[in-house]
Amino acid sequence: MLYVVLVYFSFAADMGDEFMRLRKQALGDRNLIGARVELARKNQGMKQKDLLAQLQVNGVDMNASGLSKLEGQIRFVTDFELVALADILDVSVDWLLGRTQQE
Repeated sequence: MLYVVLVYFSFAADMGDEFMRLRKQALGDRNLIGARVELARKNQGMKQKDLLAQLQVNGVDMNASGLSKLEGQIRFVTDFELVALADILDVSVDWLLGRTQQE
């Protein structure tokens, strides 16, 4: 089993920026926006660390684990985070909430 994991990570490292991890767990039910945050971030070619840096510039203190949990919908989202994410990702709050279909 360890061999399979090592081969997987070796393959992933060779793919460079083109590689995207697949989600290991099903989405949670703690927020409405996680999947759309991840979608908008990836559509812009932004990595999680880039989004985290932008959040900090906008006064939102979040770590990598927090963002991962937010995108996986297993962490609640504050109103301050919601507004900052919409601004950074250049989408509307309504789109993040699933109230409209257009970004």
